[in-house]
Amino acid sequence: MTRDPAPPGASSFSTRWHGPATALPEGIRPDVVLDCGWGRIVFGQTFTSPDRLRSALRGEESGRRDICMYPREPHVLVAQSPAELFVDPSHIYRLDLGEFSAGAPRSAAVIRALTSEADAVAVNAVYARAGMVRAKPSLLLHNAQSPVFTYLVATEPGSGRILGTVTGVDHAEAFGDPEQGTSLWCLAVDPQSRLAGIGEHLARALAEHYVGRGRSYVDLSVLHDNDKAIALYERVGFSRVPVLALKRKNTINERLFVTAPPEDYQRLNPYARIIADEARRRGIGVDVLDAEWGELRLSHAGRSIVTRESLSELTTAVAMSRCDDKRVTRRIFEGAGLSVPQGRSATSDEADRAFLHELGELVVKPARGEQGRGITVGVSDEPALDEAVALARSYCPDVLLEQLVSGQDLRVIVIGHQLVAAAVRRPASVIGDGHTPVRKLITAQSRRREAATRSESRIPLDEATAATVRAHGYELDDVLGAGQELEVRRTANLHTGGTIHDVTASLHPAVVSAAVRASRALDIPVTGLDFLLPDPEGPDHVLIEANERPGLANHEPQPTAERFVDLLFPETSLRT
Repeated sequence: MTRDPAPPGASSFSTRWHGPATALPEGIRPDVVLDCGWGRIVFGQTFTSPDRLRSALRGEESGRRDICMYPREPHVLVAQSPAELFVDPSHIYRLDLGEFSAGAPRSAAVIRALTSEADAVAVNAVYARAGMVRAKPSLLLHNAQSPVFTYLVATEPGSGRILGTVTGVDHAEAFGDPEQGTSLWCLAVDPQSRLAGIGEHLARALAEHYVGRGRSYVDLSVLHDNDKAIALYERVGFSRVPVLALKRKNTINERLFVTAPPEDYQRLNPYARIIADEARRRGIGVDVLDAEWGELRLSHAGRSIVTRESLSELTTAVAMSRCDDKRVTRRIFEGAGLSVPQGRSATSDEADRAFLHELGELVVKPARGEQGRGITVGVSDEPALDEAVALARSYCPDVLLEQLVSGQDLRVIVIGHQLVAAAVRRPASVIGDGHTPVRKLITAQSRRREAATRSESRIPLDEATAATVRAHGYELDDVLGAGQELEVRRTANLHTGGTIHDVTASLHPAVVSAAVRASRALDIPVTGLDFLLPDPEGPDHVLIEANERPGLANHEPQPTAERFVDLLFPETSLRT
């Protein structure tokens, strides 16, 4: 049976349902609240009493983010409970399914339904990497088996890895909606995905699903300043409607209802912003001293600490200098009985060449530097050695030669001499589609990495990239087969397009112990330690270097910012 779509601009039900109500139309289920795991959807129009609605909203669990959609007389509710409720600064958009045309998908991702707890765990990982509140996998799977919910996932061709997800709610199934409406929730895409167009593909697939059910429209809520998401929804065909939503005043929502931060706050990079956000959630004052530099003054209870991203006044100049020079770091690690690769300072003489011939393959790096600049991996002959040393010296006059150790690149975050996060870093790679040259694949992947990291990560189209491509038997203008993966950088540095994959829960105790011993040997309160190891779950490893200012924003879902602010202001810790 086909149904007429709801009139343009109408909320769920029609405008006559915006006023107070003492009874519901026949067939409407009352007081409907849906638990989505990240929070609950409270359908305000199904409540016949403001007190019952307020009571429902007070049932919000700690750490969750409930939302009340389509509330009757929202202005009255907020006026009566100003300490509890606020109008969500989001826009409601609607897609009229009577006029919707799915069109050809813009992504190579494969869309399917969520069917297993393993799928739910992978969806949670996408939520975490996208900075969203997670849900219990068991609840996601339970919901997916109900006709009220539709969970779609986008998977990578070949590997089957889940790259994105979207949730749909059928209002007719949820409460007997006479308008046959639906809504879209939790559209999330892994920011490290190498495929384009996944978000739009998921939104269109959900709409097409509800067309098949004979539904009239799809509504969604999107923050007013999320320009990227709004542009995506408008491409699909959504248009704005005059509907409001309510939320409770809690710590998660605080940034939505507190006084707007100063303009410089918006210019902070992700590594400073994550700290500022955590401090503000706890009532710690945040002054931006230098947005470009990432420098903040955090103040609480008459005490102030200046930070530059994760570097603070608690890190001494001595500890910082120990990390700054990779030769000194090596000596300290060796003195503490920790495992490091063989290495020596470059002298540009026969000793360098003898060291190369002894080990066969080297890594050449500036003794001082960061973000992978000036590093050459896989030097195996004398001309390449001379060239690599010259490159490294263009960044620092002192150069370190190290044995090339094969294995996975692991970054560990240690705060207060406790391991907080561990992640394997993988070099930038692209996936072929059978017709696009490698050069264009790299450019497209670099754009996606820039967008996902606020320009912190990009893949340079430089000689190092070309050399890596050639080492795999290709040129930049060659075309990869569909689904074929090609590594385009030798190092896994995030600033050159590398991706990061959390392994905190599975890290071997021997590696955890080595990380803590290294932080104590350096006598540094916050550090990012780089390891090479064959398997994060095994004990074998070597330590490469230490960073005195690690990027805490790269390790979602681990609580790096929380533990950092705990260190600075332990009296504000939210841990029980």
